[in-house]
Amino acid sequence: MTIIIDQPELGSQPEKLSSETNELVLDGGFPVPKDGFMAPEINSFGNSFRDYDAKSERQKTVEEFYRINHINQTYDFVKQMREAYGKLDRVEMSIWECCELLNDVIDDSDPDLDEPQIEHLLQTAEAIRKDYPNEDWLHLTGLIHDLGKVLLHPSFGELPQWAVVGDTFPLGCAFDEANVHHKYFKENPDYNNPDYSTKNGIYSEGCGLDNVMISWGHDDYMYLVAKENKTTLPPAALFVIRYHSFYRKLFWIKTTSRYVELLI
Repeated sequence: MTIIIDQPELGSQPEKLSSETNELVLDGGFPVPKDGFMAPEINSFGNSFRDYDAKSERQKTVEEFYRINHINQTYDFVKQMREAYGKLDRVEMSIWECCELLNDVIDDSDPDLDEPQIEHLLQTAEAIRKDYPNEDWLHLTGLIHDLGKVLLHPSFGELPQWAVVGDTFPLGCAFDEANVHHKYFKENPDYNNPDYSTKNGIYSEGCGLDNVMISWGHDDYMYLVAKENKTTLPPAALFVIRYHSFYRKLFWIKTTSRYVELLI
């Protein structure tokens, strides 16, 4: 896929903060408190966020999604997907045309939201604009962060939901118990692979997220689309797009993980 954007001039960027302040600055000039953000405990409907065990009409759908997802997301599968979709040879369209494809998409992995994904995109962008009115790049990031879910559409291969949505996690190492519905990983072919069954697996400690294979889905695909099309969005935006579903256990960069969890 090639995304066509009439690129607006990025909004004003705050000055770099001195080491005497209590904030960090990500690339792109977005300030992040050292102690992280205080995420709200409940959503606007009075319900807790991401409660995967709460009894609801969606609970069975969500758990079945993660069962299939955890069985099929393997290291080799992700390598194949990245190679195939990294060619970006599917469709060329505008951002809004891409958004409209999500008008009929409901995310089976989300216990909080059963509305069409186009509404989620617009709500996210507007919520960010309300809190950060001068950060044009962040508004746009909120709008496009889930556009990779077009992988569900026939034009993009009509992948099953387990290969497109849901929390993401590292492959090539032991599946951490912090992952939702961890029990289903026992049926994953990688679970008993001796190369992948230790804490660090094939990685060296502290190697950084860029060197880690993450389960395949809309996050990584949209990151590839933006990167290969030489987006003018700042590196912080690419980080949000690529890792916004990877917040169960970010042990490399805890402050930034809170930033991502709050954002999405």
